[in-house]
Order: sequence, then C-alpha cells, then structure tokens
Amino acid sequence: MFTDRVTASVMAVLLVASALGSAAAVGTVGAATSSQKAYAGTNVSFDTTSNAVVDYAVDGETVMQSVKVQSQSETESSGSLSADVELSAASDIAGAAVSLDAKSETSASMSTDSGATLRAHDNERGVLTVRAGDDSQYVAVNLSSSAEAASQSSEKVVVTTDDGTEGVFLVVGDGELTVNDQGNVSASLEGDSKLAFRSYPEGRTEDDEQQEQLITSGQAAAEVYVMQQSESGSEAVADVVQYGDNTTVEVTQQSEGTVRMTAERSEHQGKVVITSVSEKVVDATNDVQVTVDGEAAAQASSYSALQSAIDGGDTSKFLVRQQASADASASVLVAVNHFSEREITMTESETTTSSGTTATATETDSTTTASETTDEQTAAQTDESTSSTSSPGFGVTVALAALVGAALYAARQS
Repeated sequence: MFTDRVTASVMAVLLVASALGSAAAVGTVGAATSSQKAYAGTNVSFDTTSNAVVDYAVDGETVMQSVKVQSQSETESSGSLSADVELSAASDIAGAAVSLDAKSETSASMSTDSGATLRAHDNERGVLTVRAGDDSQYVAVNLSSSAEAASQSSEKVVVTTDDGTEGVFLVVGDGELTVNDQGNVSASLEGDSKLAFRSYPEGRTEDDEQQEQLITSGQAAAEVYVMQQSESGSEAVADVVQYGDNTTVEVTQQSEGTVRMTAERSEHQGKVVITSVSEKVVDATNDVQVTVDGEAAAQASSYSALQSAIDGGDTSKFLVRQQASADASASVLVAVNHFSEREITMTESETTTSSGTTATATETDSTTTASETTDEQTAAQTDESTSSTSSPGFGVTVALAALVGAALYAARQS
C-alpha cells in the first residue's frame, strides 16, 4: 500500500514537471523570436523592417529614423525617379528588401536585394557603412526629429542632434550627397563606392575633421578599434571598418601594453590605418612605439607629415592624437609606406609582452568574418547560456526534487 501511494505521488509530480518544462520551453522560444531582427550592442542599436534599417541609435541617441537603399537602374526603370532629376528627390525611393545576415559582439552585417551591403559597427563612433556593390545605388536617410543636417560639400554632410551629438556622412569613392528641403539626406553611389556615417557623442574636433579628410580622399584604407566592451569585462575586443577596396586588417594580439595587427593590400601604394586604442590596452599618451615589419616607424608631428610616407617614402610614420571621448582612448594613425602584407605593432615603451589574448577582426565585403555568428549560432549560444543556474531548466529541476521529497514525506505520514 505504501509503495502504491509513493508511485501515485511520483507520477503526479512527473506530470506537473512535464507541464512546467513545456511552459518554460514556450516562454524561451517566445523571448528568442520577439527580437530576432534587432541589434543591441554596447554603443549601437537598431532594428530592420522589410525595406529599411530603422531607429539607428548611438549611445542611446537615435540619429537616423530610417535608411533605405535602392539600385539606380531599378529606380529609373520603375519610373519613380528619372536619371536627370535632382538627387534630393531620391528621398522618396521605396527601398529594396533588407535582410540581417550576421551579428557579432562588434558588428552586424546586412544585405539588400539591390546588391548593396550595409554594416553597423559597435564602436565608439557607431560607424555605419553602405557599399554600393556592382550596381550604382541611391541611399535615402530620414533623420530623427531632433537632428539637423547641413551640407559641407558634395561628399560630406554634418548632422547635429538636440543633445549635442554630432555625426558626419561621408562618400568614399565616386558619389555625392545632398540635404533635401525636409532636412533629410540623400546619396548617389557609383559601383563599389561607399557611404559612411560616423558619430561623435562627445563632440567633433579638428582631429576628427582631419581623419574624415583622409577617409574621403581615399588615403585611409581602414579604421581599427581596440576597445573594452562592458559585456566583456576586462577583455579587449577589436573591430575593423574597411574603407579601401582589396584591404584586409586582422588584429592578432591585444594584450595589456601591445596591439599587433596584419594589414594586407593587393596594391603596392601606401595607405593610412587609423587605430583607436583604449588606454587600458595601450596607453598611447605615454611614449608609444610603432613598428612595421619589425622596423621602427618615425613619429610624425602633424597630419601633413604622414603624406610623405604614403607617397613613396622610405619609412613608415605614425601620429598619436588624444580623443575627446568618455572611454579614455587615443588615435594612433599609421602611414604604411608600401603594401603587400605588413605587420604593424604598437607597444608602450619599456613594455615586455608575452603571448596575450588573440582575436581576429577582419572585414571583407563579400564574406562573413570568423568572429561573427549567424542568427542560428547566436540562438544556439543563447540556449547554451540559459542552461546555467538562471535558466528555466534549472528551475524545473529544483521544483521536481522538491515535489518528489514532498510526495515521499506525505506517503510516510499516511
């Protein structure tokens, strides 16, 4: 009789546990699918609709309400915009279908049916790039209601929000920008050209303007951000923004006191690599040293002094500038005098390095980097992380043990 009572009690407990497990699983799936298209990083957040990137925010300040891209051939063949109309009219494009392809700790990549690719970079500048691809593209950017845009040239538009955040749209390659009567931004990009957006939450400085000039002129091939992400604790992460074609940058070491990276280009001509480094990784305000392929680079005193290095100089050069940012970082601009594959190393003076944390942050236009994960991989990692003490499965296990104990106790008391 006692055994029968115990068996009945345990069967009841198992039925309850099964119901609890099913409810937990349903809740987990619902939570995973409710925001599968959104990206929310340390600095950048946005969402996507069927034809646009929407609510693009940097440090919590929404700068762009929507970004739409559409090929010029499709726009003109549909009759919505003729080839001889003013660029400002491109703000009315419908926008090609957008898909969020991959997300990682430092970036998210998207593609459109028109052949353009977009990449959001979760760094202190909140960089967003739009690459035209094989076909020429129109880009229509509707700014937030708190933002005002002013055209500085056909390749640069400056944006200011009510809270003092500044941003800049830049054309890299062949294309042009304009501000329409509604205060929104329209761009025309020829094949393989890019539109880049950079944000300055702490305000824009003369150094920022100098770096923008390097980007729009094509002299800067890439930007590298070595930073501390709040989700990563003390571990540094790296992010690469590619501006020049046929350029690959890979960060291979980012330990305390040392940053090492490999820069490769298919063209021989020298270029500048702009590096933003957290002082927790390399304190560039001290006497930082830079080498290229093991040879010491000469320290430059101005931006103009970098020019001689990339114009066929015998020696690579570097320039250090303190940034006006809350996360205590500095810009180290390295003018590499010529290319094939070059190893760039920056260290604090009198710093002896051992093998530090290795991370890869390589951006290409057509492939996904090794550090990125697909939505399916991200979901799998989420499922794995939720199997810890905070997960629904753990709670069900504890509840099951408690119910079994209660059942046995009740059986003994009968």
